Amino acid sequence: MKFHHFIHRREWTLALLAVLMIVAQVYLDLRVPEYMEHITVTISTPGSQLADVMEHGWLMLAAAAGSMVAAIITGFCTALFGTTVARRMRAGVFDKTFDMSSAEVNSIGTDSLITRSTNDVTQVQMFIVMGLQMSVKAPIMAVWASSKIASESVTWTIPTAVAVGLTLLVLGIAMALAIPRMMRMQKITDGLNRVTREHLTGLRVIRAYLTQSFHRKRFEAVNMDLRNTTLFVNTTMAFIMPMLTAIMTGLSLSIYVLGAVLINDTPDVNQRITLFGQMVVFSTYALLVVTSFMMMTVVFIMGPRALVAWRRIREVLRTEPSITSGSVTSGSATAGTVEFRNVSFRYPSADGDALHELSFMASPGETVALIGSTGSGKSSVVNLIPRFYDVREGAVLVDGVDVREWNLEELRNRIAYVPQKNTLFSGSIASNIALGENGRAMSAQDVVSAATAASVAEFVGGKEDGYASVVAQNGKNFSGGQKQRISMARALARGGEILIFDDSFSALDYKTERDIRQALKTAAAGATVLVVAQRIGTVRDADRILVLDKGRIVGNGTHETLMATNEVYQDIARSQLSDEELAS
Repeated sequence: MKFHHFIHRREWTLALLAVLMIVAQVYLDLRVPEYMEHITVTISTPGSQLADVMEHGWLMLAAAAGSMVAAIITGFCTALFGTTVARRMRAGVFDKTFDMSSAEVNSIGTDSLITRSTNDVTQVQMFIVMGLQMSVKAPIMAVWASSKIASESVTWTIPTAVAVGLTLLVLGIAMALAIPRMMRMQKITDGLNRVTREHLTGLRVIRAYLTQSFHRKRFEAVNMDLRNTTLFVNTTMAFIMPMLTAIMTGLSLSIYVLGAVLINDTPDVNQRITLFGQMVVFSTYALLVVTSFMMMTVVFIMGPRALVAWRRIREVLRTEPSITSGSVTSGSATAGTVEFRNVSFRYPSADGDALHELSFMASPGETVALIGSTGSGKSSVVNLIPRFYDVREGAVLVDGVDVREWNLEELRNRIAYVPQKNTLFSGSIASNIALGENGRAMSAQDVVSAATAASVAEFVGGKEDGYASVVAQNGKNFSGGQKQRISMARALARGGEILIFDDSFSALDYKTERDIRQALKTAAAGATVLVVAQRIGTVRDADRILVLDKGRIVGNGTHETLMATNEVYQDIARSQLSDEELAS
């Protein structure tokens, strides 16, 4: 995606109007010294009247007022232009993240995506608002003012040219030193966001393990790096202004010295008055020329950072999603059927496969559980069904159709998914349960029924506002078990042909877990249920249990069958249950 794609017809109109107003502003600014020259000559001429002075005085005031109005219109146009483009950029980055797979999000980094949609967009917006004015106004003013000086007097053109040359030299040296550091600042900002985010999200662990000192040093290292880089850039920029002020002062002095020499060498009184007036106006023109280059300094300061920011934004916008939607909208087999055919899967940048040649089928009305040690590939299996990742070999079929051929919306509308990491959004308990409406209207009774099945009603009843109780960001005002139950209620309320519970019972006590599993038999009747779990008690009542070990299925059967025939399952059971519990 290119930058001009964010600019629509209205923005082009605003830009054109801003340019016209800038031209008008420069024209009026350059007229002011001319009126000043007339006033100076009139005052210096014997016998002049106040009316003669006021004639050009009113014109000078009118030109200044017109320049002010043009500047206000320009500022409004560029502000509207910049904020509109920035809004579209933020929306573009935000929408793009929905199209990215988990691998692509991880590749760019969550912290970097946040920086790009906030800090980077702000850098581009500031450059549009200020840089557009400066980059258009400065060259026009410099060329126009220089041409006026050159057309009237070669004598005063020479010091102006010298001042311009010195200004360019100062700016060139400053930019050569500062631009590389400016580009580095964005990456350091990413690092600062990452460290800050980890610190805030892991605050309890940091306190529990008394690692405040370590994390302070870690943060301070990044913070100091950003400070030093910013200090170098700001120091370099601070060096520019005094140098330019010195150049402007020297230029003014040169013009007055040359003017004094010319006036002293001219015997005619009227000619002296004319030279004096020209000296006044040319000094103003010369200062406008140098001021133009000072305005370009703003462009040189903001431009590199805005360019780097735009490249980072463009990198996100140009990312081609590896998971693209297919065209199939209906299945060819019984609704809810899930089949894995010789599936092998590898995470991006991983050295080896996480899953090896998996084959199994789950049918409607059946509960299939997956159990295994940590890292055995259980979550990887269920993440392939809604196409959070794609298989490396083989195929995953839903309703008899390869998930890669499904329209993504149609596929995911058939699935109710409870992830391993429970996520609640700011709002209310009811809004979190009714989050996924699955293309149908969800009534208050649907929310209550799902909450009852997931044992959410137990703790909602004790809250003053009931289902309207506030949920803080990330559900921080709820316990892990409460968040799990709300997440399960969300899946049940949404409904679907396939229900996936990825280690969704881990934070529940045994009684609550048993009650929810009993309720699921009614609430999810007829659906295909896949349960990922660590505990034998969670999976033992499943119709079928798949035992995974190092990405392979090493057992497939009921609890009783596996206890009699599968060593891996037996080891898991013995590590969790006593001999009496195993016997019962």
